[in-house]
Amino acid sequence: MKTEDFDNDQAGTQMVQAQNDSTEKAFRDTEVPPWHKQITVRSMVTSFFLSIIFNFIVCKLNLTTGVIPSLNVAAGLLGFAIMKGYTALLDKLGLLKQPFTRQENTVIQTCVVASSGIAFSSGMGSYLLGMSPLVAAQGDAGNTLINIKRLAIPWMTGYLFTVSFVGLFSMIPLRKMMIIDRKLTYPSGTATAHLINSFHTPKGAKKAAKQVAVLFKSCCGSFAWSFFQWFFAASDGCGFASFPIFGLKAYKQRFYFDFSTTYIGCGMITSYMVNVSMLVGAVISWGIMWPLIEQKKGIWYGAHLSASSLHGIQGYRVFISIAMILGDGLYHVMYHAGYAVFIIIKSRFSNKPEEKKVELSSPPVLPLSNMDARLPSSETELSENYDEQRRTEYFLKDQIPRRFAVSGYVALAAISSSVLPLVFHQLKWYHVALAYFIAPVLAFCNAYGCGLTDWSLASNYGKIAILIFSACVGPEKGGVIAGLASCGVMMSIVSTASDLMQDFKTGYLTLASPRSMFVSQVFGTAMGCFMSPLIFWFFYKAYRVGDPAGSYPAPYGLMYRGIALLGVEGFGSLPKHCVALAVSFFAFAIAINVVTELLKRYETKYKIYRFVPNAMAMAVPFYLGSYFVIDMCIGSLILFGWKLWNKQQAEDLAPAVASGLICGESMWGVPAAILSLANVKAPICMKFLSYSDNDRVDSFLSSSGSK
Repeated sequence: MKTEDFDNDQAGTQMVQAQNDSTEKAFRDTEVPPWHKQITVRSMVTSFFLSIIFNFIVCKLNLTTGVIPSLNVAAGLLGFAIMKGYTALLDKLGLLKQPFTRQENTVIQTCVVASSGIAFSSGMGSYLLGMSPLVAAQGDAGNTLINIKRLAIPWMTGYLFTVSFVGLFSMIPLRKMMIIDRKLTYPSGTATAHLINSFHTPKGAKKAAKQVAVLFKSCCGSFAWSFFQWFFAASDGCGFASFPIFGLKAYKQRFYFDFSTTYIGCGMITSYMVNVSMLVGAVISWGIMWPLIEQKKGIWYGAHLSASSLHGIQGYRVFISIAMILGDGLYHVMYHAGYAVFIIIKSRFSNKPEEKKVELSSPPVLPLSNMDARLPSSETELSENYDEQRRTEYFLKDQIPRRFAVSGYVALAAISSSVLPLVFHQLKWYHVALAYFIAPVLAFCNAYGCGLTDWSLASNYGKIAILIFSACVGPEKGGVIAGLASCGVMMSIVSTASDLMQDFKTGYLTLASPRSMFVSQVFGTAMGCFMSPLIFWFFYKAYRVGDPAGSYPAPYGLMYRGIALLGVEGFGSLPKHCVALAVSFFAFAIAINVVTELLKRYETKYKIYRFVPNAMAMAVPFYLGSYFVIDMCIGSLILFGWKLWNKQQAEDLAPAVASGLICGESMWGVPAAILSLANVKAPICMKFLSYSDNDRVDSFLSSSGSK
């Protein structure tokens, strides 16, 4: 799963199954096309149309809650479905010239995920939105002309094209060390590869066809349900999205069910513990803390302050949430960086040279012709060693020169250092150059940690950059804008590095060439840089994006701006006791991680660590409330019941059902936005009132003669 602050890409890992036979045995007689034939016109056209759908999905999720599930499974599945149908039609007409291969499927999946990844890391719902006047107006501090930048498509597109490609070159020289020498697992990349491999076997094709049918049905059902709900949502606060299932008092504290199929689908993909952790965070914050703090209104903060002021109750919500996020992120950054350094030092200075050689060196690679000739035909004699040798041979076959990677990084970093100060005059060229100087080290730490745990910390590195550069520039010189802009520089590099290594792992397991992976990443990144601002602008013009009371509150816009304000103004601007509470929850987040790690190491019998809440997940509802958490917990409950009823069916079809639920409601966002732009209102407003309020409404209508 991805969020602005909880980037654990878990979806699809449950689909990794143990294989007793050699995987490559099934493809032994299938020719592997050269890298330039793995990238076809049809694959790029398919990627383009899928990227439009996936960018809409990610943009909508960014602007609502920021909780984004992994779309790798859906991208691989839909790419397979479209291409399989297209090639089957051509085959029947006798026009098929090149068969559809798993390598081409991998290229499509890589391209689509790269494009939607830009929609996530572009900052349209976070650091770029935090520059806008609407978000700035929600706080009393930092609302000055030099610390505000009006959003516009031209400069946002140019900004993305400037910063988004640099990270593609940062990890290329280390791909062999990561994938072959270290044998890092990259669980999401591995899961996607197994999914694609299974699709292209006869048995897997039947299973894929069933998954596609289920995905289509759930997508249509989700779209139809969203369309039905629209008729009852004439204005904010109307419709099923404000269903007070726990009562009106709980509804005021954001505990309600909003019938969102998107987040029910997210809950089916996200792990149980993540959903439970978010529910725990919602209960602690909105159920206990915020009602108690609100009783101190006029004592801890001014009674005249609005609910959206960062000097009032909103300050506690935002900065305590930020403290937990930074505490959890800092722990993982230090842990993964320290662990990576420890492993490297240990391998370099090991006193056992034989073990060191086994760990660091690549397995012996045989020419493919000799390897296949020596391979016995009996199934029992086939082994995993054959898979490893065959994959290593193809992975090393198409080298990407190190000189190309280094020169590309330096050239793009130099261009970016020259261009960004023209877009953001608050940011100097040496600030950007410093960010690019530091970024490769952080990119390595993130990519290495992601290979071990499937945990990307790109957004946390971005937050650290905000604090550093906003403090360096200061409030009078536009430190807020400088910090937010530098966040994009750092986050783009670090995020792209781990995503690229995930794709290299997928390509390694499907025999897709690293060159085709790199080119598809470049093409997908370009599509994302072009599509993301346009799709964001579509929502931005149709709705009040960033308004906490609106349909698209974009909560991370205010959070990221709050971090920048913290960097330029310090802790003195926060309401009373906010700093103490923030520090306490910062330490609490670190303590949770330490306890979890100790339990993993020393308590292995009952595996109690599985029941320790996740601090990052707990922090998300501290600001948003629990309405989306209720949906996600219902999704987990559906999956749990399904597994009790038929475990194998649930494991096979649940990702497809969840993807369909997410796609259907997100696709409805397009016609809904068009209707909003055309000022077409729903005909009915369905609201829930208390008994006394209902009597007053009835009395008013009777006295006015409207009843």
